[in-house]
Amino acid sequence: MASGIFAVLDDISVLMDDVATMTKIATKKTAGILGDDLAVNAEKATGFVANRELPILWAITKGSFLNKLIILPIAFLLSAFLPSAIVIILLIGGMYLAYEGAEKIYEFLFHRKPKDQNLEVKEVKEEDIAEFENKRIKSAVLTDFILSIEIIIIALGAVIDAPLLNQIIAVTIVAIIATIGVYGIVALIVRMDDYGYRLIDFNDEKDSISDKIGKALVFSLPWVIKSLSVVGTIALLLVSGGIFNHNIEYLHHFFPSIPSLLKDFLTGLVVGIIVMLILVPFKKIFNRKKATKH
Repeated sequence: MASGIFAVLDDISVLMDDVATMTKIATKKTAGILGDDLAVNAEKATGFVANRELPILWAITKGSFLNKLIILPIAFLLSAFLPSAIVIILLIGGMYLAYEGAEKIYEFLFHRKPKDQNLEVKEVKEEDIAEFENKRIKSAVLTDFILSIEIIIIALGAVIDAPLLNQIIAVTIVAIIATIGVYGIVALIVRMDDYGYRLIDFNDEKDSISDKIGKALVFSLPWVIKSLSVVGTIALLLVSGGIFNHNIEYLHHFFPSIPSLLKDFLTGLVVGIIVMLILVPFKKIFNRKKATKH
């Protein structure tokens, strides 16, 4: 009896050790897209009244958990019964990520907003504020859904050769870590200025240590958001390029002398430009039809 219990415990120990190793590998594989997820959500969670930032972020976080509850079972069923679909989904998702990255670069280069715009200040109704918040939450949850698909599929692709139970445990852990980690860091980022103002008002002394730290936090918030946007764009292209280079045999052996990071970035950029050139005419037609209806 005792030997049976020890055998079970030994099996559990081996399973957990395997899961820990696979989780580490899967987390490394998804690190790039997690950087983009962080940048996107930090951008979407800013621009609200201070006391609304955390409730809105919590609503997005709940939506993110729901997204993963929907995606995980489907991903595991595909892995068990149709594993070839994983690569197809990866490539489709890679095209989307490449398009997003290329579009961000295009917008930055050719459609930058003038810094000195004269904005007319209008009285805003509570219903308009609520509608604006709901739209931003829905947009953030939709973006999270697409990024969550990529995170889960990439994580699953990293452990696809493992037994199904190990895949389920490892990928589920990665999904939970991704949600808690990303939105936890976003919460800290969007409240940086609030923490800064509290430190500035911490005492009546002028130019104290708390004042200096507080001013640094308030001053650095816009730069942190901008930096995350740049890092996120680079991450989009690196992740998408890596998906194509690792899953298409021809591209995998194409230009072997180029450093892998540069190759992934260039591949992602080229794919993104191609997808953007295909989609831009359709977007223009759609926008025209939308304008005529209104």
